[in-house]
Amino acid sequence: MGWSDFHRRRDIMDKALAAAMRDKEARIPFDRIEGAREFFDTEEDLLLALQHRWQQILTGHLRAEVAGPEDASTVPGGESDEHHDHVDAVSRAWRRAVRNHPELDTVLSANSERFPALRRAREAELRLLAVTSGLAEPHEPEDEVTDVGATLVALLRYRDTPVRARGVNLLGHWLRRLAPTA
Repeated sequence: MGWSDFHRRRDIMDKALAAAMRDKEARIPFDRIEGAREFFDTEEDLLLALQHRWQQILTGHLRAEVAGPEDASTVPGGESDEHHDHVDAVSRAWRRAVRNHPELDTVLSANSERFPALRRAREAELRLLAVTSGLAEPHEPEDEVTDVGATLVALLRYRDTPVRARGVNLLGHWLRRLAPTA
């Protein structure tokens, strides 16, 4: 693939994201995106390319927050004081990726169950988050590690949801906060 094809694919991916954000289910109108079939063949291939983009973004943030392989003494499970709270580091990395690329996160999350290859890629991402945070170990059963990662992401999403969107009575919420505790 030459540079012109690279840029064309990138532009198609950007148009697909924009179009999906106009859809209430965040689905990509694949047949209406000019050049999509020529460069990606299927909607699944386009979504996998978007997942690859997301993976690069997320792992870049994780790398900046946690450590690289050359820093073996500071990875989860090590005795490092410098990186003692990997859950916070992974949380910051994930939140930054979502905050900087909300459309990408929305579209991939909305479509992850539609295609087996995309679902497997998303599950691998969840395992990466679980292991990097230190909440799971690489030798644990894959489905359990995936569940740990899914729980972490669900908690992060819930925590970042505005109180009103959670269905909490805002007035009651603030009154409870002002009430003296026993």
